[in-house]
Amino acid sequence: MEEGKRQKQVGGAIQSTMNEIFLKLGLNIIDGGMVSISSVKITPDLLEARIYISLFQVKDQAACFKKIEAQAWEIKKLLGEAMKHQLRRIPVLHFYLDDTLDYVFKMEEIFKTL
Repeated sequence: MEEGKRQKQVGGAIQSTMNEIFLKLGLNIIDGGMVSISSVKITPDLLEARIYISLFQVKDQAACFKKIEAQAWEIKKLLGEAMKHQLRRIPVLHFYLDDTLDYVFKMEEIFKTL
C-alpha cells in the first residue's frame, strides 16, 4: 500500500529531526563509522515509525544497534520535545538496518565479474 501525503510529510520531518538528535547525542559516528537515518516509514495511524539506519564502515553493527537501542528512550524524549507542536502523539520508534549500501556494493562486484 502506498504512503499517503501526511505520512510522507511526518516521515520527512521525523527523519530530519532524528538526524539532528543523533548529531546532538554523538550517535552519528560510532566505532569510526558513520551512522545516518536513511528513511522513516510511518504507519497510516501515525503511531509507529520504522526508522531505517544506514551504517557506513561500522566495524560491529550489532554493538552499534545495542548502543542506539539503549538510548531509544532518550531519543524519543528529544523527538517529543522537538515535534510537540506538529504531532499529537509521538510514534513508537522501531529501528531497522538499511542494507541498501551493502546491496549496491554487492551488485557492483557481480557486474565487475561479468
